[in-house]
Amino acid sequence: MMTMETAQSTLGMFAFLAVEITILFLVISYLVGVLQQYIPPEKIRSMLSSQNGKGYVMAAFLGAITPFCSCSTIPFLKGLIRAQAGFGTMMVFLFASPLLNPMIIGLFAVTFGLEVTAYYFASALVISVASGYLLEKLGFEKYLKPSTYEEPEKSCCGSTCGTKKVEENKWMKIWRGVWKDFKTAMPYIFIGVGVGSLIYGAMPAEWIASIAGEDNPFAIPLAAVIGIPLYIRAEAVILLSAPLLAKGMGIGTVMALVIGSAGASITEVIMLKSMFRNQMILAFLAVVLGMAVLTGYTYQMFF
Repeated sequence: MMTMETAQSTLGMFAFLAVEITILFLVISYLVGVLQQYIPPEKIRSMLSSQNGKGYVMAAFLGAITPFCSCSTIPFLKGLIRAQAGFGTMMVFLFASPLLNPMIIGLFAVTFGLEVTAYYFASALVISVASGYLLEKLGFEKYLKPSTYEEPEKSCCGSTCGTKKVEENKWMKIWRGVWKDFKTAMPYIFIGVGVGSLIYGAMPAEWIASIAGEDNPFAIPLAAVIGIPLYIRAEAVILLSAPLLAKGMGIGTVMALVIGSAGASITEVIMLKSMFRNQMILAFLAVVLGMAVLTGYTYQMFF
């Protein structure tokens, strides 16, 4: 039975996430639309082409320098899709952006030191690039929903319109497209936020530590799986890592928890349903879980 404290925590998290994700979605989508006014699709296609090996690495580093969480990555990804960037490179960006953003890397360095940070960064980067390349070669692009490619509605003004009116229509056209995208994604956003908030309020850190301690050989995959429904920012997981480590959780397990929670939160997965078919959703989850488990186990093996 849910206690009053748990209910308050859940409702508070729901309100916070709903407002935060709505603002991020609208602001980032609009900025992407403005950016597309100045950077032609041909330029984006050439920079992030799957035919060019450098495109994969560039997509990974683009993800590393964009301070996005998993949910706010989605409107940027939609902009890349409409600019017809390579499918493989877009997937690299989707995997890398929430895991390698500057805030996470900085907190990793401060909390765990440069050696652990370098290993985490290299592992997430390499697996993101390899996974994007593999999904491209396996033809998973066919599992993108056709509506994802649709351009926002365009407005037309007659030849009598002045320059100022044309400029005003251009910015309003971007906003109308953003609002249309938001209305499409809104049910997924609020369902995801609701489920994630409920799990957040009912899943205490002490319970996570109790089943993900170093004495449990399955701690790393368990942490990776727990991380997905547990909608907690990777930054928060890292900051909570000191008490988790004190309760017996290993660094490899913490890495798996960070990758699971940052790379594929349940809120993001539900939002991706507006763009991906089920086969693509399953592939996305498999990559993130595989990355979390592989990074955690290999760190324990080598260090």
